[in-house]
Amino acid sequence: MSEDYYATLGINRSASAEEIQQAYRQLVRKYHPDLNPDDASAKKKFQQVQTAFDVLNDDKKKELYDRYGSNFEAFSEGAGAPGSRTPGFGGAGAGFGGSGSSGHGFEINLEDLFGPGAGAASAGGSGGFADLFKHFGGRGGGGKRSATNQRGANLQHELTVPFTTAVTGGEAQIIVHRANGRSETLQVKIPAGIDDGKKIRLRGQGEPGPAGGPAGDILIKVHVAPHPFFRRKGKRLDVRVPVTLFEAIHGAKIDVPTPQGTIALSVPPGTSSGTKLRVKGHGVIPRQSSPGDLFAEIQIILPKQLDDADRRQLEMIAKKHTDNPRNTLRW
Repeated sequence: MSEDYYATLGINRSASAEEIQQAYRQLVRKYHPDLNPDDASAKKKFQQVQTAFDVLNDDKKKELYDRYGSNFEAFSEGAGAPGSRTPGFGGAGAGFGGSGSSGHGFEINLEDLFGPGAGAASAGGSGGFADLFKHFGGRGGGGKRSATNQRGANLQHELTVPFTTAVTGGEAQIIVHRANGRSETLQVKIPAGIDDGKKIRLRGQGEPGPAGGPAGDILIKVHVAPHPFFRRKGKRLDVRVPVTLFEAIHGAKIDVPTPQGTIALSVPPGTSSGTKLRVKGHGVIPRQSSPGDLFAEIQIILPKQLDDADRRQLEMIAKKHTDNPRNTLRW
């Protein structure tokens, strides 16, 4: 019984090229043998998916298949069988890499399929999905990418930047140790508003490709150092601001540092400790995004030394105002 390639990809016969490619991406992620090492059926399903895509992604093959079914090769003079390829890796028409991608010119980015770093190799050697997919190539290449088209290995690096640099942006340096034993210092631009754990890609700065192929990339994982006073939640900044008892009672304008410079913050009369005053637009300003806000939490600081007269006056004030602020406290 002939196989229904449309059913294999889970699409209708009227599916567009984009729908075919989207279905293929999803099934590759689901059935790839490396992601299902203990499932023998996954490899078989992956091969079926690859065969179906090889045909439906090629306009000429698809037209013949729609007319004659899965035996369409018999009606196409010189047409290569869609199953003639390295098992589980697709044929020349798979559309991975290479300059001669088939059909609609569809190319797969391994990072789109398997996330950032897929296909990346650690410093000093290749590995991961880069090795797994190295046989993908353009049409006419026999299913194998020529050495001159192979990218060099990606390098992984980690970088810790100051809190202020992560918020406002800036530059940093990394030292890259090459496979040939040499070290190189590179400048890295830190985009404003970068989050802890995010990655920066330096394209073409990885290991050179074999036989003059394009160089790989450097993937830098960014760590943000803590700040002694400020805390960050997305685009929001929080800071505790100390004020004197006099300033809290009578109100005041106090200087508060922000990423955009020092501002004069108005503290209303009678402000209690823990009150948070919002300053719009003075939080984190990520690239191509609206600015966040700054929240200043008031902390009343009592004088370090109080004499007897001072204490008596405070006691008189406390006795005059007997409201218990904890009456509303509940579990």
